[in-house]
Amino acid sequence: MSDFEIRTLDPGEHRAASNLFRGSLHVPPSDDADWERASRAFQPGGTIGAFDPDLIGTARSFDAELTVPGGARRPMAGVTGVAVRADRTRRGVLRALMAAQLEDFAGRGVVFASLLASEAPIYGRFGYGLATRYRSYTVDRHRARLHPGAPATGEVQLLELDDALEVLPGVYESLARRPGAMSRPEVLWRLYEGQARRNPQPVKAVVHHGPDGPDGFATYFVDGLQAHPWTKSLRLVDLFPGTPAAFAGLWRFLLGVDLVDTVVAEARPLDEPIELILADHRRSTVDRIGDEHWVRLVDVPAALAARQYGGAEPVVVEVTDPLLPANNGAYRITPDGAERTDEPAALRLDVTALAMVYLGTWRVSALAEAGRIEVRDPAAPAAADVLFGTRVAAWSGTHF
Repeated sequence: MSDFEIRTLDPGEHRAASNLFRGSLHVPPSDDADWERASRAFQPGGTIGAFDPDLIGTARSFDAELTVPGGARRPMAGVTGVAVRADRTRRGVLRALMAAQLEDFAGRGVVFASLLASEAPIYGRFGYGLATRYRSYTVDRHRARLHPGAPATGEVQLLELDDALEVLPGVYESLARRPGAMSRPEVLWRLYEGQARRNPQPVKAVVHHGPDGPDGFATYFVDGLQAHPWTKSLRLVDLFPGTPAAFAGLWRFLLGVDLVDTVVAEARPLDEPIELILADHRRSTVDRIGDEHWVRLVDVPAALAARQYGGAEPVVVEVTDPLLPANNGAYRITPDGAERTDEPAALRLDVTALAMVYLGTWRVSALAEAGRIEVRDPAAPAAADVLFGTRVAAWSGTHF
């Protein structure tokens, strides 16, 4: 039996939870001005805490929707602010918090949970799998040019921050989304406003207008390097093009900003075609490939039924989920959908591995070769690769 209590926090306890989380990141507590802004990013009823008798651990969530392969959107919970006080780690507090959160999500009909992990080994124990990845790259603004055939339709409109905060939520909601993308509820836009207003350099936005109205946007700021004050980088905060013309038009604008040496694009989709729209692809260099969102399938039957699958022979997969045993069982995956079955399984995997292949980021055969999926039918991994494969790379682009 645990020697601590877990319960939902009252709004008056949110600041203590925030300070505990900040302390786990080795940063000081919020001052009054910072907290006034940060408090608006807390969803009512979305923060839980462990007490013994004081607050020793916390986890926060907010409600949103996740886009799955095929374009369907299903309820998800964004998980953030997870921390355990340094003198109470490795005593089951984190496991209890994660279990309580998942039970709440399942009880409310949430299909997915998603988070950004500070350390990779932590969340696989709770069924979260690395489901989207990113690459960061830098473009040499002085030497980069779009190739002559790049789309050149539409216009761009530059916005200051106050105007951008009014316009961008509507533009974002109107755009088609990749698998792995999520909706942005009001609490997230409040979070981004606070971050933008604290930024030492002014944050600006540019909206691309196509023939049918706004179809993409970018937000950015220009940052000077301390060692070389005349060398400046334009750093993208967001870039969401809804069409190929919007992608080219936004980059044409970014490369035309004066007194800038490089454009730094962090945490972008793995298959974003920056090299293809440049006349010289070597003017873009990849800086890093890294983790983006870790996803947890809270309701496996609903998640499997929500997405589209590729054309291949059906495969039966057996799923194990120690924390949410209602997900346990065999599922028949076909090009027409997925449903529970009593047929023998060709593949056996836990819910963490299922999350890794669900959005198409990882191939089933690759996880099988790595020992993460048990193969009972040698033909099954190749068929499952096609079933779970996607045309574009999964990516969220939303941080929290």
